[in-house]
Amino acid sequence: MTFRSTPGRAGLRRTAAAATAVGLALTLAACGSDDESDSSSSGEGGFGELSVQLSWIKNAEFLGEYMADTNGYYSDAGFDSVNLVAGPSTGVAELVQGAADVALSDAVSVGTAVANEDAPVKIIGTTYQKNPFTILSLAAGGNIATPEDMIGKRIGVQDSNTSLFEGLLAANDISPDELTIVPVQYDPSVLVNGEVDGFMAYLTNESITVSADGTAVTNLPFADNGLPFVAETFTATDQSIAEDRDKLKAFLEAEIRGWIDVLKDPEAAVDVCLESYGADLGLDRANEIVSATTANDELITSDETREFGLFTISDELQEETVTSLAGAGVDVEVDQLFDLSLLAEVYEENPDLMDYSA
Repeated sequence: MTFRSTPGRAGLRRTAAAATAVGLALTLAACGSDDESDSSSSGEGGFGELSVQLSWIKNAEFLGEYMADTNGYYSDAGFDSVNLVAGPSTGVAELVQGAADVALSDAVSVGTAVANEDAPVKIIGTTYQKNPFTILSLAAGGNIATPEDMIGKRIGVQDSNTSLFEGLLAANDISPDELTIVPVQYDPSVLVNGEVDGFMAYLTNESITVSADGTAVTNLPFADNGLPFVAETFTATDQSIAEDRDKLKAFLEAEIRGWIDVLKDPEAAVDVCLESYGADLGLDRANEIVSATTANDELITSDETREFGLFTISDELQEETVTSLAGAGVDVEVDQLFDLSLLAEVYEENPDLMDYSA
């Protein structure tokens, strides 16, 4: 079996490189003028154009954005247009440079930039309540179902993910000496070929491609095994949060409406992706549908979203996230990483959005 390598995802996960890029961006931003005009402004109370930096290619990860655009929720919210910029990117550099208004990223990348570079950004909501990282194995091979099952095994880990994997080991009191870490890239064929027993992967990506031909796989999700943190986060600059609250709130409202449509009919949302936004990527419809339904059922919705609404990050989950980041060597406080006040205002002003199953 041959798998298409996903080198771009390395960019999303390469937090050390991201920190360097953010440091350069912060330096450049500091040299800019505070008097630059806002190109996104619009007359008659509108919000003009909005730029959203996506973390990855235009696949099923961003169905809510496609539906918000296609079904006119961005327009209804007051935007002339919303530019969805394909990644891979952590988005933080684009934010501090002013090239993006909002970035879809993850807590590890944002937390690293805040902790190491004092990046003036915060997470204002999250699509995924659970991060999609997993140790993928073949059911007929390594069959790694518990952290202890990794002991004595060969685990394929990408260089950029080493600190995160070590955080998983530390959270489960496993020494790196108890297993063999095998440096790999992002092609899971090394798992299928038997070169490793386990492979650091995404639940919504490699796990699906490996099992697409009927191969039985076993997943060890990080979020359920001592390393919970949010992903596909909405991130904005501190300045934007302070000065452009109405614009960010309008964006969040449109996003919630878009994702409600995805939850109601993921297959229709995938078709929109394939017909328009990701039409030139050669995406497999069946795989994208599995990715979407997996995300809907396992990552996006939870008991907390059913009680408090989509994108919410409870106080407990915020604490769990910073604890997980500390285990991966990223030291940041809750109030340095999160600002959920805008989302709270959106739900206060639009209580109908709370029940996304209606």
